[in-house]
Amino acid sequence: MCQLSRTRERTKRETSPTVAALAEGRRENPTHITIRISQSGLRETQLCDPRKTTSSFSISAENGQLRGQVISIYVFILDGSHKKKKKIRKKEEEEEEEEKKICKRIEVVIIRKFMGSYTRVYLPSTRFYSPDVMSEYERIKRSCLKRGELWEDPEFPATQASVFYHQTPPFQFQWKRPKFSRETERIGTGDLGTELCNRPIFVSDAPAQFDVIPGKMGDKWLVSCLGVLHLSKGLFYRVVPADQDFGNNGEPPGSPSAEYAGVFRFRLWWCGAWVEVLVDDRLPAVHGRLAFVQSRHSDQFWPALLEKAYAKLHGSYEALKYGTLLDGLSDLTGGITESIAIRQDPTACGRALSKLLDMTSLITCVVHNNQQHQLRASTEKLANGIQMGINYRLYAIERVETFSGEAVQLVKLRNPLGPGGEYIGAWARGGLEWDEIPAMERERLAVRNMAEGEFWISYSDFVKTFTHLEVVHLDAETSRDEPSLHNKHTWQMKLYQGSWRRGVTAGGCRNNQETFHINPQLHLILSEMEEVIVSLNQHSIMELKVIGFTAYTLPKNSTESINKQFFKKNKSLVNSEYTNSRQVSHRCQLEQGGYLLVPTTFEPTQETSFTLRVYSSKPLKLKYVDEAHRGITHKITLLDTPPSLMKSAIVKAPPLEGKGFSQYEAVFLQLADEHRTVNAFELQELLEACLPNGTIFIVTKLIL
Repeated sequence: MCQLSRTRERTKRETSPTVAALAEGRRENPTHITIRISQSGLRETQLCDPRKTTSSFSISAENGQLRGQVISIYVFILDGSHKKKKKIRKKEEEEEEEEKKICKRIEVVIIRKFMGSYTRVYLPSTRFYSPDVMSEYERIKRSCLKRGELWEDPEFPATQASVFYHQTPPFQFQWKRPKFSRETERIGTGDLGTELCNRPIFVSDAPAQFDVIPGKMGDKWLVSCLGVLHLSKGLFYRVVPADQDFGNNGEPPGSPSAEYAGVFRFRLWWCGAWVEVLVDDRLPAVHGRLAFVQSRHSDQFWPALLEKAYAKLHGSYEALKYGTLLDGLSDLTGGITESIAIRQDPTACGRALSKLLDMTSLITCVVHNNQQHQLRASTEKLANGIQMGINYRLYAIERVETFSGEAVQLVKLRNPLGPGGEYIGAWARGGLEWDEIPAMERERLAVRNMAEGEFWISYSDFVKTFTHLEVVHLDAETSRDEPSLHNKHTWQMKLYQGSWRRGVTAGGCRNNQETFHINPQLHLILSEMEEVIVSLNQHSIMELKVIGFTAYTLPKNSTESINKQFFKKNKSLVNSEYTNSRQVSHRCQLEQGGYLLVPTTFEPTQETSFTLRVYSSKPLKLKYVDEAHRGITHKITLLDTPPSLMKSAIVKAPPLEGKGFSQYEAVFLQLADEHRTVNAFELQELLEACLPNGTIFIVTKLIL
């Protein structure tokens, strides 16, 4: 039987359009960089047979842009599109050919290492676009600059409802822009015409530590997610495009940073795709200070603006209070997330860690208590200095041997929040334990050259301190963006996007034996025994459904139809938990062969769309099982109606007069939903109740 797991209240969201794609870059030498632009990453255009072009940029070291070692370079291809043209000759028509247009606007981000810190350099000279194809962001920005106005987002207005829609706080929010301008002065509203700081910065290039705090009304779990993202520079600049600023940093005219229009854009993974979210820079404040996420010491505004973009997708700032660490990590990275209880089996956890460190996964560890687990983070400190509710990035596990011959396993962690959260337990910075191992080992572990917030902890103390591993698994395309994952083994990923539709594919969990077989079915094929991770993500954010999935073993060389009888005769092999969370993940060890995955809602007839992803370290196949192989038929056809006379269009029936229809209306309303609609099964029941005895009909397939 399906068992319900935890439930919790969640809230709504509204969505926003498209995203761009990434290309790959390689470093040739510190002053000459070759950038390879690949078309294969363009999600919108889905170009086939990608070609690669190469452009070279010679950068003088005298201008200071490339001081230190360039470790990675990224090229973001935005607004790519392609058009189809036909060439027609007098006697024959040639085959259709595609005219591919890319490079409408290119954003180049160089990650450099200087004084032990990672910073970025933006090359404004590489920005260009053609006027025939322009993104929504570029269109809005150029229009505002032409009119001399700052953009105001009509989809997420500066109103109380954008902050709280259920609760009514005892004060009014003021909406302030970070930068004072003549436009805000012209508005003359007082609150809008006051700047938040003298020289706002979008993203600082200075080697400063992450200094984001939740503010009085922000969410600590979101700050923890932003900290993990900030430690992953490649992923960070995918989410936070580098070619935008407030235009006060002395850039030459014509550069992107000098053109301030009050509009900013971010890229988030949402409902199974990367989307670009546009927001204006009016931020909610109370008594002249930001009310939500903000920078503590610096004047950086990417955290507050990114939070606003995230709130826009959810529908309000209030909706973020129901968010979770795992959902946030998934939305900011595009990967699937998994939570592993450390203390449940510390030995197995150690083995899993060793494998995960070889894969393209971001591994974090966190201290949860029972009340706060995956809900709201707390910043209480333990005796050893570890903060509860903060996701520490885990980089390595190393084995060292002391002078006495004792073998010790050490775990390397980093606090994303930087100073103020130093670990003070055994093997901390400057701890006496380091004197017990050879200098060669200390040098191998780079004890003296650790970055701010990094530290080592013994595995035994690690297990006693942390409660959960929270891991983000990234596929090959996404992991290419992150330098720390370049030498890792990539996950093999297969994706399917579908939907549950009432009476057609919404059969509910396996407790509903009469309708379970109509759920979407996916055939998973493994070439060898492997541990796989299955993740089911629902797109219904406003009203979350209880979701989960079940897996069955498919017999070899079987010709049996996957119908209702199959599920009644065969026992399920894998059963995930059923919960009303946005994402349900399950790890399982499977033998070589074929398996049937059935994603479902807990209750039948519930409708929403979903994305199902399967991750494996080895090759796998995933394909949809069509209805013909499941013995599903839905269409009602009267036997005495010739097929040639049947119409595929829906024709509205003329109004019926008299009392003859009223006797059937009561039966119809008993079966219909609140929208006065019935599905195929309810229609069959209605016909059986209303048609004269002896009328014969069969159910085949419903065509609308």
